[in-house]
Parts: sequence; C-alpha cells; structure tokens
Amino acid sequence: MRAVTHDLLYLASQSPRRRELLTQLGVSHELLLADDDEDAEALEAVLPGETPDAYVQRVCALKAEAALRRRERRALPDHPILTSDTTVCRGGDILGKPADPDDAAAMLAALAGTTHRVLTAVTVISTLGQRHALSISHVTFRPMNADEIARYVASGEPLGKAGAYGIQGRAAEFVERIDGSYSGIMGLPLFETAALLREAGLRF
Repeated sequence: MRAVTHDLLYLASQSPRRRELLTQLGVSHELLLADDDEDAEALEAVLPGETPDAYVQRVCALKAEAALRRRERRALPDHPILTSDTTVCRGGDILGKPADPDDAAAMLAALAGTTHRVLTAVTVISTLGQRHALSISHVTFRPMNADEIARYVASGEPLGKAGAYGIQGRAAEFVERIDGSYSGIMGLPLFETAALLREAGLRF
C-alpha cells in the first residue's frame, strides 16, 4: 500500500513566530484559526493540582482536537494539523500570559537571577493518528533591577507572552544561559516538530 504524503500543513495558531519557524523549515502551511464562537481561552484554564508538564501537553492536545473539528466542519482537505503550546514555569508555578503591565513586572522580578523551565508541547494530527512531543528547556536570567524591568515592560513586548518575555526580542539581553531548544523557547521546537511532520507524511 502506497504511503500517504502531504505537501501542505494546517497551523492552528495565531503566533507569527510559529509561522516564521515553519517557513524556516520549508513547510508550506495555511492557518486554521478558531471561529468567533469558539472559546479558545477556556482551553487554557489550569486544572487543580495540575503540573506544568501535564498542563502544556493537555492544552496542546485539546487545541489539536478543536482544530480537527474545525477542519471537518469547514469540509477542508485532510492535510495534517499542527498545534503547539508554550508554558513558562518556576518550580511548580505556571507563568502564563501576564494580565497587565504590573503582572508582567512581577513575573520578570520573580525570574530575575534564577533558572526557569520553558515547556513547549507539539501535537500533529493526520490520517495516521495523533503524534505528540514535549520540548523542555532551562533558561537562566541574570539579575535585573526594577528600572530595567520597568523599561522592558513599557516596550509592550512582555504582554501576550508566556512568562512575560520574548527571547527573540529585547529580553535576549537578560538571558545568561540556555540549556535546551532555542526554537522551542520561541514557541515551536524545530527538531521535534520536523520529526513529527515526517512521521505524518508531510513533504518539505
């Protein structure tokens, strides 16, 4: 029996960084975003007692299942679907997207001078089933004073980002050391993602 192959991927994410990373891999993709009546934020609620590792993988899988229903509802061709979710954690505490500038400043103050983990889960759904991967990176921030944090928060970059920073932006100056995947910290670990896509029959 001839193996099923695909030349196109559906990306169920609004992140421009994930689009850039897929383009870097040479993956042809189209966006498969939520309808207005879908409550995407509800998928990201943390369950009582849930660990960061379990949380990020569960949310990623739920996003993939929602995207599959979306593809079927729109009667689109059955190309593979990719979802990804990134979580920053310090110990067992999940640091999501800051609610406001004060929340962002508090997160950055907690991360300053310490090492935290960045977890990025990836799910690919295709005719061959679901495949999952988890990238775990350790990031060490140098000490930061209140003025530095305030200036960074005022740039607007921390808002909308897990852990209140974007490593590909101005926050790079705070990063003393990385142990893990730079692309994973950005939001899509390319090594793991490429392997999942090839297993799903995607040509790139």
